Amino acid sequence: MARSTAIKETLGDRIFIAGVYTFLSLVLLIVLIPLIYILSASFSSPQAVVTGKVTLWPVDFSLAGYKAVFNNPQIGTGFLNSLFYTVVGTLINVTLTIMMAYPLARKTFYGRNVFMIILVITMMFEGGLIPSYLVVKGLGLIDTRLAMILPGAFAVFQVIIARTFFQTSIPDELAEAAELDGCSDLRFIFSIVLPLSKPIIAVMTLMYAVGHWNAYFDALIYLRNPDIFPLQIILRNILILNSVDASMMANVDQMMAQQGLKDLLKYSLIVVSSAPVLMIYPFVQKHFVKGVMIGSLKG
Repeated sequence: MARSTAIKETLGDRIFIAGVYTFLSLVLLIVLIPLIYILSASFSSPQAVVTGKVTLWPVDFSLAGYKAVFNNPQIGTGFLNSLFYTVVGTLINVTLTIMMAYPLARKTFYGRNVFMIILVITMMFEGGLIPSYLVVKGLGLIDTRLAMILPGAFAVFQVIIARTFFQTSIPDELAEAAELDGCSDLRFIFSIVLPLSKPIIAVMTLMYAVGHWNAYFDALIYLRNPDIFPLQIILRNILILNSVDASMMANVDQMMAQQGLKDLLKYSLIVVSSAPVLMIYPFVQKHFVKGVMIGSLKG
């Protein structure tokens, strides 16, 4: 007769688990309530937002804020610019990270420890803002789209995570067997390594994409032309500087109060700027969780 291997929970274990669930529920409420309020306010009327009638449900349902957002050509241009920086920048980031991480994960790569030391040193010491600006300026990248992509072409932290993944998930025996069958290094990477690396690629893609989508400081330092501003700079002009185009005001409703529309625009812009990232996450969640767990192993 088989013995039961289930571990009986003690009273202390139950209290601890209840405490953990209670704490996590409180954290969830602290994070979720402001998000629900922002979403509800974005679908409310300007008068309801200004007078503070909005709580956790839209009051006087209205799409005026979203109409104002999408009627502003600067916001549309900023959205497309951010989309360009995110897609192109993420593609370059992931490609260079894999090109750097995979050789460092191979034991046959001579001098890999030296390169790893050099990479780690760059994480601890950096020139700072002024030298970085001078380098970008010296390369002629000021006020160009490449200034948002090339200076951060890859992150050392991501290289270390990807290297650990390759070491733990792509055995050397697999590479040796492929080599005996006449498989070249490039074909091995494209035919074997990349299909087996979907989890870590999903992790890097999401992290890099979120970083590019939320890029703000680099654009503030390197860009001057409004036509190539990312969405975050446009968002800053409205949220912080409160610079709303007068023509945009007239296109929504002449009867709206200026302050009410400004407040409504804030919430609508936050929703519009956050939606793309929130829409991407469910598609990579499965690979993301697996990649984080595997990439967190020390190697």
